[in-house]
Amino acid sequence: MPEKDDFCAALNEPRPVVRKFLARPQHEGVGAVVRRSIGRFELRYFDPFLVLDEFSVTAPAGFPDHPHRGFETVTYMLQGSVTHEDFEGHKGTIGVGDLQWMTAGRGIVHSEMPAPQGTQKGLQLWVNLSSKYKMIEPRYQELSSKDIAETTKDGIKVRVIAGEALGIKSPIYTRTPTMYLDFTLDPESHLRQPIPKSWNAFVYVLEGEGIFGRSKSSSVNAHHLLLLGSGDGLEAWNKSSKSLRFILVGGEPLGEPLVQFGPFVMNTQEEIDQTIDDFENYTNGFEKARHWRSELGLSLDF
Repeated sequence: MPEKDDFCAALNEPRPVVRKFLARPQHEGVGAVVRRSIGRFELRYFDPFLVLDEFSVTAPAGFPDHPHRGFETVTYMLQGSVTHEDFEGHKGTIGVGDLQWMTAGRGIVHSEMPAPQGTQKGLQLWVNLSSKYKMIEPRYQELSSKDIAETTKDGIKVRVIAGEALGIKSPIYTRTPTMYLDFTLDPESHLRQPIPKSWNAFVYVLEGEGIFGRSKSSSVNAHHLLLLGSGDGLEAWNKSSKSLRFILVGGEPLGEPLVQFGPFVMNTQEEIDQTIDDFENYTNGFEKARHWRSELGLSLDF
């Protein structure tokens, strides 16, 4: 990564946009609405990324008790808050600007439910784990908004969720090497952000409109996913009169076989069959699911 003072140095091979599509709203969970861009029929998997959802949820809708195995969930709140509970006794509230990086590993059963008033919005990214990490013990990395690395220079603000940008680095440890950057560009600003050449990378636009890849490309507005081609970094321009906000996410491809059954992601069908058996029989990581219900799940009888 470049030093802070030369982050706008020219890229040798800026990445072009090779695919673009609009993430349209769909229903998910219980009454929740998500804009799913990765993990739907147009793009089932973008190694190592399984799902990207921009969610919008208003109580009593939400994501009640459900399991995961074999990957990580990354929840980043844009508006409001969500309360999280799991069968290990971990419980907390993720507020606006906060981050939760959850490694499901061998098994988690949890709930994610919105604050009782208003509409809660955020992003959830699923990051695949390599075969050697799929059955590790679950763990959490959580950062409050004030603890997320952030800096501003030349009309560009970045919040570093994972990885490094503009000379600052996130404390988040990523078992699958990952960068996750939240950029806001003032009008007339220009970004050049390096990306490791071997990584897959994408942009998801949150607010405003911008130009990505090449200066003569057409502008792209909110809720669009842009898959980036090969190269050593991203160039982006805000040629509008309003702020542009987007996330840039990149990761090292695992290059492993993938078999997914809903919230379970393994390498073979045999491993999926074993996972279903483990979950149904409360074994091999799901023992505590036998007698656990989330507090909110019990009160709402989900």
